[in-house]
Amino acid sequence: MPRPRKRRFVQVPPLVNGFQPNRFPPWGREEIVLPVEGLEAIRLNDFEGLDQETAANRMGVSRPTFGRILNHARAVVAEALVMGKVLLIEGGDFEMPHERRRRCRRGRGGPP
Repeated sequence: MPRPRKRRFVQVPPLVNGFQPNRFPPWGREEIVLPVEGLEAIRLNDFEGLDQETAANRMGVSRPTFGRILNHARAVVAEALVMGKVLLIEGGDFEMPHERRRRCRRGRGGPP
């Protein structure tokens, strides 16, 4: 029996849910799915420039798992770009952080 999959933490929800080429290839329209945690891995490593260890800690996974998520995400994006496929950003096994409660902080000795 395989070990249950650990949820990945995604800090920022996707701003868009996909991309499509301005022209489709002669063989027609095809779609490929990029999981949300794959987009988060690309955002942390390639966009923010974090090393894999730091990015893995932010997502709550091990460094090797982060590397696998990142490699898969890059392969999906590359296939979409090279083959002219529609890239959909959806699904996956992730968790968004809960909104933190705002706490009122009252200063001491403020102006009279």
